[in-house]
Amino acid sequence: MAEHAQYEELVRQFSAFGAVKREMGRTLPSDCPSGSAAVLTLLVRHGEMRMSKLAELLAVDMSVTSRHVAHVAERGWIERSPDPADKRSRILHLTAAGEERVREMSRRTTQLLAERLSDWSDDDVAELTRLMARLRASFDDCRTPAITQ
Repeated sequence: MAEHAQYEELVRQFSAFGAVKREMGRTLPSDCPSGSAAVLTLLVRHGEMRMSKLAELLAVDMSVTSRHVAHVAERGWIERSPDPADKRSRILHLTAAGEERVREMSRRTTQLLAERLSDWSDDDVAELTRLMARLRASFDDCRTPAITQ
């Protein structure tokens, strides 16, 4: 078990990590804020789904999810179609334009990471990735499983 001081330093690092997330967010296209990017990314990762599942994966309430979904739907990045099992519900799925938007966001963030971590070894990047995945698993991240609905 780590020492108390190590956990305190970890808390400081988490706080400072906000700057990294903000810089990554600045790479997003101006018409695609982070909430919209999260919607698109989850639809790529998990496939089509109901809005209730999306809200669960985003870990936000339905009103916030609805705003994000409206934003991406207005831009033609997703479509909402009736759920055959429940006509009151909608199934969300990416359009070709949405898939292209996700590819563009991925190119931008990958480029930023490649630039900022250019002096890191492949092993260092792999270790950071492994440890971040382990940290998420320790917090029981609900976005980890591949759920389609």
